[in-house]
Amino acid sequence: MAAKKSHLPIALVVDLVLVILFTIIGHYTHSNDLDPQGIVTTAWPFVAALVVAWVLAAVWDRPLSPLASGTGIWAITVLLGLVIRGLTGAGGDPGQVPVSFMVVATTLNFITLVGWRVIATAVSGGGTHRR
Repeated sequence: MAAKKSHLPIALVVDLVLVILFTIIGHYTHSNDLDPQGIVTTAWPFVAALVVAWVLAAVWDRPLSPLASGTGIWAITVLLGLVIRGLTGAGGDPGQVPVSFMVVATTLNFITLVGWRVIATAVSGGGTHRR
C-alpha cells in the first residue's frame, strides 16, 4: 500500500502538467501569444474539473491504473471542463463550445491522461504481475 500512496503526488503533478500543457498549446495555437491572463482563462475550467475528477475517481487507491483511474479522470475532466467552459464562456462566448474543440479536447486529454499511465504501468511492470 505504501508504494501506491507514494505515486499519488507524482500522478497529480503529471495530470496537472498535462492538462495545463494542453491548454497552453491550444491557447497559443489560436491566439499566437503566451499571454498569462489568456492562458489562465483557458486553463481554469479544465484544472478545476481535474480536481473534481481526482475526488470522484478515487485516484488515491490506484493512481497509475490506466483503467481504474486514468479513464475516470479523463472522462470527468473533459466533460466537466467543457461544461464549465460553455457555461462561463472561458476561452470563447458563453454557451458556445465548438464541436471541433470538443473532439480535440477529448482526444488529446485521453491520449495524455490515460496514455502516460499505460506507459508508467508498462515500465514499472505493474501490468504483468500482482503484488
